[in-house]
Amino acid sequence: MADRVAAGGLQVDRELYDFINDEALPGAGVSPEAFWSGFDRLVHGLAPRNRELLARREDLQRRIDAWYRENRDEPIDLPEYKAMLREIGYLAPEGGDFSAATANVDPEISTIAGPQLVVPLTNPRYALNAANARWGSLYDAFYGTDVIPEDDGCERGAEYNPVRGARVIARCRAFLDDAAPLADGSHADAAAYAVAHGALRVTLKDGGATGLADPLKFAGYRGAAGEPSAVLLRNNGLHVEIAIDRNHPVGRADDAGVKDIVLEAATTTIMDLEDSVACVDAEDKVAAYRNWLGLIKGDLTDRFEKGGRTVDRAMNPAREYTAPDGSRLTLPGISLMLIRNVGHLMTNPAVLDRDSAEAPEGLLDALISSLIAVHDVRSRKNSRAGSIYIVKPKMHGPEEVAFCDRTLAQVEDVLGLDRHTIKIGIMDEERRTTVNLKECV
Repeated sequence: MADRVAAGGLQVDRELYDFINDEALPGAGVSPEAFWSGFDRLVHGLAPRNRELLARREDLQRRIDAWYRENRDEPIDLPEYKAMLREIGYLAPEGGDFSAATANVDPEISTIAGPQLVVPLTNPRYALNAANARWGSLYDAFYGTDVIPEDDGCERGAEYNPVRGARVIARCRAFLDDAAPLADGSHADAAAYAVAHGALRVTLKDGGATGLADPLKFAGYRGAAGEPSAVLLRNNGLHVEIAIDRNHPVGRADDAGVKDIVLEAATTTIMDLEDSVACVDAEDKVAAYRNWLGLIKGDLTDRFEKGGRTVDRAMNPAREYTAPDGSRLTLPGISLMLIRNVGHLMTNPAVLDRDSAEAPEGLLDALISSLIAVHDVRSRKNSRAGSIYIVKPKMHGPEEVAFCDRTLAQVEDVLGLDRHTIKIGIMDEERRTTVNLKECV
């Protein structure tokens, strides 16, 4: 029998109660009294509507099943079928055209077209890997995958294969020629990179010098202008770093001292509380919430064994450069993190209502994941725009999306947040949402 604490009309598992009071609330600017009274109102005010929506799902499915049974021997008449779906309310009336806008949206959401990862929030190592995947080595990616064929002596093995390495480097130089070509020659012909008068200057192996075909693709550098340790390029809103170190085993063998090409890659990551995890009780939920808190605060770490050695993993720091005009340029070291809550269907014994019924887990996730994210609204380490991004899965139609909106608005009130601080990511993965998508939005 779980040890429970009374919080208003709620019965809260002791482990979850202590986590919220001792770890999540301190520094969030929300008092325990305000949080628990708000939690009580949230559950008892919204759980009945949650149950109504689930009953509505069952009723619609029952009526659709009945129609199929009655018409099993006849070919489907599509107009008649659609009329039935409209009659029972499965197809909602479509309103007029509209436009919508919102404020304080990070460029990773609004303008940057970069990859997105989804990772189980219960595994700190995986979560850290995903957050840190904002930047990745192109050398490693090419060397370790079948993008580079394993023929003509280019096999992968336990030891470094210099033949394969040379092919990787050639492929990466070709990438640079595509992403940020030189005005003359190729990056394969580079003997040195330098910065002069705010522009990139490339010395070629034949003694000549050139710059970028498009000088605006030069975004910054690290180290001394005459001998930078990194050159930063920008292409289609994403960054490419040429890492230079003539003392590095790879850079020592390179004419320009290039040791790696580092790409800005996974610009966003969904930290997942839903499909990729199984959180069935308070212990599981606290483990996931604690990892989310560590990610938001930036202090999550993990130690594990890999290849016979102990590895310590932490979140990457921001990346610092000097911009072409000499000012300081700071780029995020981690992906912009969103969090996926569970859908409306799930309940969890971590919190019971006044009738000893399990509270809808989606209400727990909405309030607790947002409470944790409040720390970032204040620090702006994750969302520099000061927003919280909640991805909501498995909603069936406009009524359920409206319920999610109502829930998150009430969460904002409990936490003292401005309206629309929390942004909803509507997952279009249920047919009743797909066929009513305009009305869902």
